[in-house]
Amino acid sequence: MDSVVEDEKKHNQRLEETMKIFEDGGDQCLQKTIKIKKRPPRCHDDDDEWGCVQEKKKPRMKKMMDKARCPSPHATPELPVILRNRIKALGGSDVAFVIQKPLFKTDVSPGHNRLSIPLNQMQQSFLTPEESERLNSGGNGKKCADMEVMLIEPSLHRETISLRKWNMKKASGNSTSMYVLVTKWNSVRRRNSMKEDETVQLWSFRIKSKLGFALVKRRLQDDPRNRSLRGILDS
Repeated sequence: MDSVVEDEKKHNQRLEETMKIFEDGGDQCLQKTIKIKKRPPRCHDDDDEWGCVQEKKKPRMKKMMDKARCPSPHATPELPVILRNRIKALGGSDVAFVIQKPLFKTDVSPGHNRLSIPLNQMQQSFLTPEESERLNSGGNGKKCADMEVMLIEPSLHRETISLRKWNMKKASGNSTSMYVLVTKWNSVRRRNSMKEDETVQLWSFRIKSKLGFALVKRRLQDDPRNRSLRGILDS
């Protein structure tokens, strides 16, 4: 038992000598060998006045908090009340959000005369199996099959327009598909002062099972033709 006590005393003595070397700024190699890690104190908000160093939040936690504060980009928006009432007055139902997208250069080009609806950006399908089969039965371009549908414009004007499906091959060998609104799109674009990069929403509905669409300009206050719709949508 005495030998155990003696060994413990020697150990404590060596430890005190080592710590003294650190305090006196002695053996630099020994200081590099032994590393003492200090954890910063955990503080409360009211401890700042005492000079206490607060722990920094981890970047991952900050991202999670920011994500919780920001609404999802895929959240379903609200259809303007005035358009919802117009659809209802026409006997429409089954209103569904299809897509929100910026207008591309080709969407506002008079030479193209069409609004593209990329399949990979759609929130949900709007066709019945029979309608889908019909649009898939044709070829490409002007030879492809089409459907006449009603379009309620942002100005609330009603237009009959053609819906088609285009399948296009890429240089890589893969193919991409999109729906397009054609034939009278230039008239719709001019009436509603459609501009490149402007954000629009497309909604689908049914009148006695017949397909129709409603088009919304997201920043309505920028368009003097839509004064009656101002304030319905958030900017």
